[in-house]
Amino acid sequence: MPTGQSSDGSTASKKANGRSVRGGLATAAAEPLMTADFADDLGPFLDGLRDRHGPVAPVGLYGVPVWIVLGYREVLEVLHNRNRVWTKDTARWKARAEGRVPADWPFLTAPEADGVLFLEGPKHTERRGTWLAALPPFQDQTHPVARDLQERCRAYADELVDLLADGATRGSADLAAQYARPLMLMLCQEMIGVTAVTDDLLLDVWRTMDMGPESRPALARVTAHAVAAVAEKRRRPGDDLPSLMLAAAGPDLTDEEIAVDMVALIIHLGDMASSLICSTVLEVVSGDAGARASLAGGLVRETVNRAVLTEPPNSHLTLRFAVADTVLGGVPVAAGDPVLLSVAAAHRDPAFAQARQGIYSSRAHLAWGAGAHRCPGAELAMTLVAIAVEQLFERLAALELVLPPEELSWRPSPAVRALRALPVNFRLHPPVTGTRPLPIIQAVAPAEAPAPAPKRARRSVSRALLGRVVRAVRGDSAR
Repeated sequence: MPTGQSSDGSTASKKANGRSVRGGLATAAAEPLMTADFADDLGPFLDGLRDRHGPVAPVGLYGVPVWIVLGYREVLEVLHNRNRVWTKDTARWKARAEGRVPADWPFLTAPEADGVLFLEGPKHTERRGTWLAALPPFQDQTHPVARDLQERCRAYADELVDLLADGATRGSADLAAQYARPLMLMLCQEMIGVTAVTDDLLLDVWRTMDMGPESRPALARVTAHAVAAVAEKRRRPGDDLPSLMLAAAGPDLTDEEIAVDMVALIIHLGDMASSLICSTVLEVVSGDAGARASLAGGLVRETVNRAVLTEPPNSHLTLRFAVADTVLGGVPVAAGDPVLLSVAAAHRDPAFAQARQGIYSSRAHLAWGAGAHRCPGAELAMTLVAIAVEQLFERLAALELVLPPEELSWRPSPAVRALRALPVNFRLHPPVTGTRPLPIIQAVAPAEAPAPAPKRARRSVSRALLGRVVRAVRGDSAR
């Protein structure tokens, strides 16, 4: 298909919605995106945008006009990019080239790091090839490295439940700060293969993904940590991710370039996967009967997929830019215009919801992207999240939210959909031998006298380090 032509055959000079294609954002009236409703009531907020504008809407993102793509079909069209109209190359952004985008605009923090997520062409192919060569030992469940990582995930999860119970059979906890986030931080440490992970690492990942004033210095600290890990593994390689990336890297790839790409793993596991654990727990406790039934039936991956559809952790994907005038969803998009792909809105698209009853399944979500830039570690993230959810509900006999779902607070990030906290009351299962089936979640019973929670046989983990990480995470969440 020629450049400048839309997927439905519309030419670039065609008028759509009464506007010339060449007008693009310059002729559109943008409304603010980052409002209080965006953070607190995201789904209805995006539905309102779709009702007013259709599948593509002009919005102001931190004061800069962008198109937000709300339709499932339109998001998929841009991701697959079969007409070669879309690029991640920020050099194609007309407004930025003309000096109309502030140098410290928060959403530019990640693209300026020049990681694999934002490359195109041969450079992207080369850097992605390094990932594709290094990840299989962690994702292939028959590989010893993958089995060991999964064993560590179960062991850390078990120890974290013991820590939040603190010797009692019932209590209260923030599952975000005391379970999901520390668990993913420890697994990042396992994959990086160094023990000198500071307690601030994951906190800096969150600051990066929140894309506020602290995002740039936070990303610089995370990247410096990754550079040190790569340098250490060049001296003493092992069965860890930086060692495998170094072995697979071409001769021209520097430690800094590999480190920048490793930060993507830390972000996806440390932030998005921990957010997905919380969203899955929320879906089970307060969602529809299907989520509870799939969990009770041992279909944990199906439960996670349901949560991904409802609250995708990667709620909005990184910007793409039109390389030529085009039409998307009936809306004119000019060359050099940026588009923000809303996974959260696409999953709520009535056309997608209707089609999903027939040809689509719960696996048709777009949380990990699609096309050439689809996350290569999606299988790893989904596996570890499923283990974390399974292990949590294996230990819990009862679980309820402290607050109604509508009163839970979400982080105001344009990129990640994450709860600030997930406060719950819980009751542990009594100790048993053998395998315990996953329970259907029940309401928490009246308080009983606390009783010691016997230790279960497990691989040894560092309780001191886990406790230190939990305290750091809880302290940051309280601010």
